[in-house]
Amino acid sequence: MSAAHRPLPRISYLVKWLERGLRAQLDAALAPHGLTTPEYTALSVLRQRDGLSSAQLARRTLVTAQAMNQLVIALERRRLIARTPDLANARIQKASLTVKARRLLDVCDEATASIEVRLLAGLSRSEIQAIRVGLESCIASLGEPVDATATAADAPRSTSRKPARDAAIHESGDR
Repeated sequence: MSAAHRPLPRISYLVKWLERGLRAQLDAALAPHGLTTPEYTALSVLRQRDGLSSAQLARRTLVTAQAMNQLVIALERRRLIARTPDLANARIQKASLTVKARRLLDVCDEATASIEVRLLAGLSRSEIQAIRVGLESCIASLGEPVDATATAADAPRSTSRKPARDAAIHESGDR
């Protein structure tokens, strides 16, 4: 079959390859700082929404409750989070970042900021907006809630005044 007659790859296939590539880049950037991508994501979500339970954190970081429980225990042992009983239900433990975690997040944000810049460098502002709207629509079509807090926290953050996505737009220029 000639290249002209080959079917285009499915969107789901491209999304999976993008996720794998992004995950590999994040893993490599975070490893020198002693964090995994799921740990960084969980800490980033807690920075945006303090006092989440392990179950709430699992939903916002797209991992199973069991995986999050192990992750929370490990983060607590490393003194990156502290847990306190919920006032309404003492069986629920609310997680909060420690000062140590906030400092580590600042360092990791800097280490990962260039990843999103590179990811979006070849796109115009309108293309970036179209991708954002399209992805959110696809997520909603699958019946998944789009949690803007989680997605904002999940994206690498620039330490400059501009968010990483704006820096990428600036770098690539608006076409």
